[in-house]
Amino acid sequence: MKRFLPLFLFVALLGLPVLAFAQDAATLDPAAVASLTNADVDAIKASIKVANGAGDTAWMLTSAALVLLMTIPGLALFYGGMVRRKNILSTMYYSLGSAIVVSLVWVVVQYSLAFSGTGMFIGDFGKVMMNGVTKDPLIFLVPENVFSMFQLMFAIITVALISGAVVERMSITAWLIFSAVWSLIVYAPLAHMVWGGGLLSNMDTGIASWFGVKGNALDFAGGLVVHISSGVASLVLALLLGPRVRYGKDAIIPNNIGFTFIGAGLLWVGWFGFNAGSAVAANGLAGSAFLVTNTAAAMAAFVWVIIEYFHHKKPTLIGASTGVVAGLVAITPASGFVDVTGALVIGASVAVVSYLFVAFIKKALKYDDSLDAFGVHAVGGTVGALLTGVFANPTIGFYFDGATAAAGGLYGNWTQLGIQSLSVLIAIVWAIVGTLISYGIVRIFTKVRVEPQEEVIGLDLTQHGEKQGDR
Repeated sequence: MKRFLPLFLFVALLGLPVLAFAQDAATLDPAAVASLTNADVDAIKASIKVANGAGDTAWMLTSAALVLLMTIPGLALFYGGMVRRKNILSTMYYSLGSAIVVSLVWVVVQYSLAFSGTGMFIGDFGKVMMNGVTKDPLIFLVPENVFSMFQLMFAIITVALISGAVVERMSITAWLIFSAVWSLIVYAPLAHMVWGGGLLSNMDTGIASWFGVKGNALDFAGGLVVHISSGVASLVLALLLGPRVRYGKDAIIPNNIGFTFIGAGLLWVGWFGFNAGSAVAANGLAGSAFLVTNTAAAMAAFVWVIIEYFHHKKPTLIGASTGVVAGLVAITPASGFVDVTGALVIGASVAVVSYLFVAFIKKALKYDDSLDAFGVHAVGGTVGALLTGVFANPTIGFYFDGATAAAGGLYGNWTQLGIQSLSVLIAIVWAIVGTLISYGIVRIFTKVRVEPQEEVIGLDLTQHGEKQGDR
């Protein structure tokens, strides 16, 4: 016992301040409390507000870093592990290139087009070069410069996701130009429509008014803006580029499934910043989003593995990882609106529908969506957006005004499902048209696809002069 005496003394020493505090609290003079003036109370409230603002800002800075982590290195590893060894570095470069280009376009003009002005489809140039974006609070208690950086990370990963459909055949020059052009033509307008007070978020004159109600499309963290837009663009680009050389004839073996697993893990962790961070505060709504995000991811992976077992008789690590990502995609628009029951249904549903597209429909239609960006993101985002209109729980989330409870069909508001359906259609059409225009602009400046012999050699050597390892 003697050898533990120093430890006991140390613990007792730590406890003395607590006892002193408790004694002070117990002997708090009621007269002193009663003597507080209105000015004293206002000062206390102001101090509390400052403390809360600091906490919210810290959470948003952390969330922004987590979302960037999803792209580099998360998505880079996830995609890089699934391609052939001769293309692993070029595949990673797509993600890095997106981060570089979009970061520059964002601060110059993209943030302004997405989050300024009162237009129905796009913002204005009022915040070009981040003009007027200061440390003053914009939403709740979070400074606008922090909010803008958080939103930048969404813009980065949206473009990077598209690369999953064009790996092993699109030139890096064309990709970098496409990243800039597509960000302005597709992403910025959709972000403004959904989150900037435009067509899909304006509660007075927006899409809900077409249904004779006051409300807006529900997209908490990017089902429409991020996943449907990038997934649809992926399919369009895959069709425009055509399949890889000898696609469907030669076996395409992933070079490093371990990389894909690590990437999926980073995506899962980063997605808590993606969804819970979209509460723009360190509060109970962020906690709810965190809870349902994890639940949907686990449920989707669980169902995906079961389906895969009955289909192939063996559960694969790539399959489980893809199931996790599909669940994360589908819960994204719903994460601030649904409870655990909704999350479980959304996770199970997306596993079934996405698996159908990845394993059967892609093969039947013979399009080369190389890493299933369409089957996971466009399909998953659509499933999530529609089911948000069914499972939105009015005790959890709010409409764009931050005060009106958002309810789905199961809570008596089936009109919301109609709003969600039309919003999905608008996002799909905008992404198709915008991607076609972006592709056409890129072709003006450079050839989009590499030569067949370059594909055979591999883009790591032909595009970058590098290779992974000695083989």
